[in-house]
Amino acid sequence: MSVPEERLKNNPSETEPHQTSLFGDPQESYQSGFNMKTVWACLFVGFVMLPGSIYLSLVTGGQTGAADWVTVILFLEIAKRSLIKMSRQEIMILYWAAAGLAAAGNALNIGVGGGPFASLIWEQYYKQSPEASGIAAMIPTWLVPGLGSEALAERSFFHTDWTIPILVLTATTVLFTVNSYSMGYILFRITSDVERLPFPLARIGAGGATALAETSQKSEGWRWRAFSIGSVIGVSWGLLYVMIPILSSTFLVTPITILPIPFIDFTTSLKEVLPATMIGIGTDLGALIVGFVLPFWVVIGTFISSTISAVAINPMLYHGGVLTTWEPGMSMIPTTISNSIDFWLSFTIGASLVIGCVGFGSTIQAIVKGHRDKTAARQSAGIPSLPAGRGDMPLWVVGVIWFLSTTGFVVMLAILIPDFPWWIAAIFGYLWSPVFSYIGARMTGITGSPYGSSFPFVKEASFLLSGYKGIDIWFATIPIFEHGGVASTFKQLELTKTTFGSVIKLSALTMVLMLVCSFVFYSLVWKLNPIPSAAYPFVQKMWPFNAAMRTIWVKSTLPDGATFLFDIIKPEYILAGFGSVGGLFVLLSALGASPLFFYGFVGGLAAPMWNTMPTFLGAMLGRYYFKKRFGEEQWMSYVPIVAAGYGAGMGLIGMISIAIALISKAISQIVY
Repeated sequence: MSVPEERLKNNPSETEPHQTSLFGDPQESYQSGFNMKTVWACLFVGFVMLPGSIYLSLVTGGQTGAADWVTVILFLEIAKRSLIKMSRQEIMILYWAAAGLAAAGNALNIGVGGGPFASLIWEQYYKQSPEASGIAAMIPTWLVPGLGSEALAERSFFHTDWTIPILVLTATTVLFTVNSYSMGYILFRITSDVERLPFPLARIGAGGATALAETSQKSEGWRWRAFSIGSVIGVSWGLLYVMIPILSSTFLVTPITILPIPFIDFTTSLKEVLPATMIGIGTDLGALIVGFVLPFWVVIGTFISSTISAVAINPMLYHGGVLTTWEPGMSMIPTTISNSIDFWLSFTIGASLVIGCVGFGSTIQAIVKGHRDKTAARQSAGIPSLPAGRGDMPLWVVGVIWFLSTTGFVVMLAILIPDFPWWIAAIFGYLWSPVFSYIGARMTGITGSPYGSSFPFVKEASFLLSGYKGIDIWFATIPIFEHGGVASTFKQLELTKTTFGSVIKLSALTMVLMLVCSFVFYSLVWKLNPIPSAAYPFVQKMWPFNAAMRTIWVKSTLPDGATFLFDIIKPEYILAGFGSVGGLFVLLSALGASPLFFYGFVGGLAAPMWNTMPTFLGAMLGRYYFKKRFGEEQWMSYVPIVAAGYGAGMGLIGMISIAIALISKAISQIVY
């Protein structure tokens, strides 16, 4: 026997991914990952890592793994030096502890994490923004203190005017956590246990946890090598993309950015060649790596439609007199707003209606087919036998918990806004959300993302048709949720053989810590600089666009507000979007094209190329270079773990930079 063969025989973890299971022995028993190590990890993330995660998301946007993988690696190294081994289950729960504490905690799509108080930071900006100047005085005080409040002038949550908004936020956070995990578990039982869907993106977190478990057991193999490669890439890019802007902001009014965050804008430069077109190049390397992981045809469809929109449709619409708001000299964000108002908002409503119909129809078709298939019915009659030790609960108990949490949202809405018909919220909570959460879970299980999981603007339409006059309803939490993605969380637990009770205990702990730590540290970061400002380039660029689009809807329920909205939303463009995209679906179906291409194509309509181009490049590199070099099965095993490693590398370099910046800014405010 040769030396390499003997090494593989003695150390099975060294075998390549096509020779072993990606996540270890399928016959391994389930184990709990929640213990005192997890508790200490949560405390560490909340009081040490969360400030940096907040700062990083304000600077670069979204989450780059600052708190999650960094915390896992740190505890792993501490455990190794204490001669303590950490199991894959413990690492998986540590990851979710960190990720949960750093999550945005809201559904406003503001691109900022750091717990639930991120939403209040956004709301205080919105109330004081130029885009909301005409309605700021009407924004309810149970959401944000009044414009003359010292709480806003002093930029601090430590003020009595924030008492009611914080109580409302706390109740919303608790109810949403209970609602999402209960519905997510029910959906997992249906889509994974019964329908056996693959959940492709669940492999990223599970693969990273497995890789780190190998090094904890001192049996580093291909997983750890893949994770290390991703980490080195993340650290290298982070030095350029994150460290220089953050550290330079400690001694300069305007930070130095070698690469503009989050994109390089060529809209103004190309205004003569491509009028009314958003042209730019995204600068986040993570978007390219995401292209390795996402379904190939989704990425291709998104890129093709965004490119056609940019280089063909927008110039044609401008010369045809449709895009009348755009003026030469507008940069990326104003161009996006003007084009949305003139055309794309209406067109994408029609296009999204097709997506909703297709997703709903395919789900119903699959259910009917499953009932008609006698063989399949016999094989999966009812709920199949559950794996021993997984920690499953009776579905009726979980259903009651979900029902009570939904009732909590309906009651809270009736108390805060008694003039709004409460039965609308009840319909959304008890009927709409379960149906479309199931559709989203199926889409997530098949494609990795919840494409086609809901119909667009249903909530907005219900507000308009209800006859309600006012703006309070736009700031309340309506239980129109899509919890399909939570099923992927349980899938990761299953892949790593982690008991479900572990994540339930974890969610209770992190929910409390998330509220406390987010409150304290957002007060600190808000005190250092106004949010947004030049110190936080991502929110300074992106939040004005979000505020402008939100104001369009908020004004619609004011007297004569619907007239203003109908001046923007044009029925003929909605019909054009529905007809053209519906025709495209029929054509692609006749040609036998992948439905993923269709979902991606519709998702890319009017999407800026700076966001789709890096992901497209990643997909092309993965399919036509790396798959040929490593083999398809081996590459598909490597790439989720490389992606997790990249997040860890970016997080490591980001946390070092942010720690220095926070210390410097805190010291600079001391009066000697």
